[in-house]
Amino acid sequence: MLSATLAHRLTNLAQTLLILAGMGLIAWTVVGLVAGPDMTLILVAATLAGLMLAPSVSRGLLLRGYRARPLRPQDWPAGHALLRDLVARAGLPRVPELWYVPSQIPNAFAMGRPEDSVICVTDGLIRLLSPREMAGVLAHEIAHVANRDLWLMGLADAMSRAVSLASWLGQMLLLVNLPLLIAGVATIPWTLPLVLAFSPTIMALLQLALSRQREYDADRAAAELTGDPAGLASALARLERRTGRFWEEMFLPGRRIPEPSLLRTHPPTEERIARLRALTPVPQRVAADPLTDPLTLRLPPASAQPMPPRFHRSGLWF
Repeated sequence: MLSATLAHRLTNLAQTLLILAGMGLIAWTVVGLVAGPDMTLILVAATLAGLMLAPSVSRGLLLRGYRARPLRPQDWPAGHALLRDLVARAGLPRVPELWYVPSQIPNAFAMGRPEDSVICVTDGLIRLLSPREMAGVLAHEIAHVANRDLWLMGLADAMSRAVSLASWLGQMLLLVNLPLLIAGVATIPWTLPLVLAFSPTIMALLQLALSRQREYDADRAAAELTGDPAGLASALARLERRTGRFWEEMFLPGRRIPEPSLLRTHPPTEERIARLRALTPVPQRVAADPLTDPLTLRLPPASAQPMPPRFHRSGLWF
């Protein structure tokens, strides 16, 4: 697996467990208030079963939604060679499948678990990054797979959705029984409406905190895999300059819209870059030779790719 100092491993594990424990406690309390303890146990079992069975189904739907297709070794030899090298260093039992997304948005994302995973890269990403930067991005996605971040985030999302649904149902029940409450025929603890009203927000904030924490850890693990923290930092800076914020560029060109850090799914790019640059430099482990020309793709040229990014009927933006 990925190497890291013992102190970092313990800190990372403690943070993850505390966040998930907090989310689990809130979910058990809120769902139990609305559905009762017996139904809560059934819902917990169904959620865990769904997390075990759903990844392959949701992965296929997502890949079809993005019109992704497998990127064969003959399509991108240098990229596959780099991926195999990084996977060997990460100690994954299987090399993830590499898929190509015909989108001009520079992006990469991973799906699945270490035994069966997929890494998707967009046309825009391949054409934008240098070999050194591409190594950092692929290592970041491999770190997510190796650390089972995708399963953890799926668990957090399932708990958050369960609390949101239970909160909505509970508030509807309170509204239906409002005449009885006003007449004094029925009574409820005054804390119940507060719990139902604020629990979804608290769950969302905890979920975002978990996401940011896992992103920081994936950055660190990627730097350890490549031995080149500056490579990933350079890729993040280039992506920030290229993509920016869609709504900001549309309505306030040249400005920055203040975005509360609590509402970010990813940490601020500036903070991620600062943490990477603070890592002790080590000799670069990924040579430039295996990826001398990342644009050597047996794919249509950029001008022949689909229309510029837009929202599709699937609800996806690409």
